Amino acid sequence: MISPDPALAGVRRAGLAAVVVLGPLSITILRAIVPYHAADDSAAIAAKVAGHPNAETVVLWLTLVAMLTVVPAVIAVGLLAARHARRLGTWGMALAVAGFSLLFATTAIDFTALAGAQSEVGLDATTRILDEMNNSPTQIVASVVFVAGHVTGVILLGVALLRGRVIPAWAAWALIASQPLHVVFAVVVPSNALDTAAWALTTIGFAAAAAAIGRGSLAQPTVSEVVT
Repeated sequence: MISPDPALAGVRRAGLAAVVVLGPLSITILRAIVPYHAADDSAAIAAKVAGHPNAETVVLWLTLVAMLTVVPAVIAVGLLAARHARRLGTWGMALAVAGFSLLFATTAIDFTALAGAQSEVGLDATTRILDEMNNSPTQIVASVVFVAGHVTGVILLGVALLRGRVIPAWAAWALIASQPLHVVFAVVVPSNALDTAAWALTTIGFAAAAAAIGRGSLAQPTVSEVVT
């Protein structure tokens, strides 16, 4: 039997750790430059995107990065958490993966608003299209599952990492608090700056998990270890 190359294993761990950080980091940067508030109505979104098309273009590229990296990042952190706190880690991973897999529910708004601005169909037409999209039952369900899944899942992952003492307690608490704060500053008291800070806390928690993965703490759990 050929033993694994330690150098190659180290490169793989480093690459996985980079993905773990890149997922939430891309969303953090995105929230800092997006030209509208999550609580804005369709007319406000259409107008603000039309007024800042370059910023919105960068938002779409960052969204692409997030869609490629955040689910693998959650799976990696979830496996790490499940190794030390099986039920919490597994539930957190499952809910967060379900939620982040529906990230398209929010990105559809960005693509549509920017396309409306670039096609010069007018703000009224873009607003009507956004309203119709937001009233779609599929869009509503996807948005609800996205929010509930990723918020609850990240909280559970933070609790699992805290209980398992996988990362420093302060980093775990940062992860636990981050998504409730995101909801507050995205919807209840809209502030893109504070929402960016909330996502920065998520990035810090994931970075701490990435450091643990980089040290080789992510041993592959068996199926029985995850589900029992």
